[in-house]
Amino acid sequence: MNAPQPRELAVVVGATGAFGQPIVQRLIGRGLTVLAVARSAASLDGLATRFGPALVPCVADIADDLATEAIRTVVQAQGSAAQPAVVRAVVHGPGVAVAGGIASVATAALVDAVNIKVGGLLRLVRAVDGHLVPQSRLIAIAGHYGLEPTAYAAAAGIANAALFNVVRQLSLAYGERGITAHTLAPGPADTERLHRVAADRARLQGSTPEAVLDDLRADSSLGQLTTPAQVAWAVGLLLDPEADAMTGSTLMLDAGRRRGLP
Repeated sequence: MNAPQPRELAVVVGATGAFGQPIVQRLIGRGLTVLAVARSAASLDGLATRFGPALVPCVADIADDLATEAIRTVVQAQGSAAQPAVVRAVVHGPGVAVAGGIASVATAALVDAVNIKVGGLLRLVRAVDGHLVPQSRLIAIAGHYGLEPTAYAAAAGIANAALFNVVRQLSLAYGERGITAHTLAPGPADTERLHRVAADRARLQGSTPEAVLDDLRADSSLGQLTTPAQVAWAVGLLLDPEADAMTGSTLMLDAGRRRGLP
């Protein structure tokens, strides 16, 4: 008789957001139970209603050190002392505030953005560390502006640039355990947040949000914005065993915007 298998989890921070919801759907489709992390219990209730027992809500603020213990407690509750749950993937995808351009952004907003993106990833990984196994994936969602700086998206650019470095360090620290770390760099992505960025940029330029979005599309060799569904596809791709070869690297999802090499 075959022994029962441990429950396999994916832990998703930012699960209720524009990227998070299709990612949750993709991971559940891969047979994983998703532990969805967000600050709002009400928004998590909506996800729980949609996905049923395949989704476990976890209310935590990833910007606070208390989130580590909150997430750890919920993960532990999905297994037992004799058969702990296994975390196959963590996906760190919280958004940061649209804080303006580098000439005017509040320095506190920059600190907050780095805390959410970088500090939050470390809190998340430390919460699940004891449940990671070979071929578990640590996945962080950064963004185009971390590699292609602009004058109008200071917080996202600075925080995401730091995130690329942290993921590379995690790949080195966890590689000996067969655990891989990956960064996804989408964008600009067609989300409500991008529309807020476009409105902020339009004010700086004396333009309109629609004109800014048209310019962003024109920057792509395909004339397109990235979609949340494409980001979810990339997360699913990283669950394949062959993705070991990609540890520490960045998967560009920018529809042909980046010109530099590599």
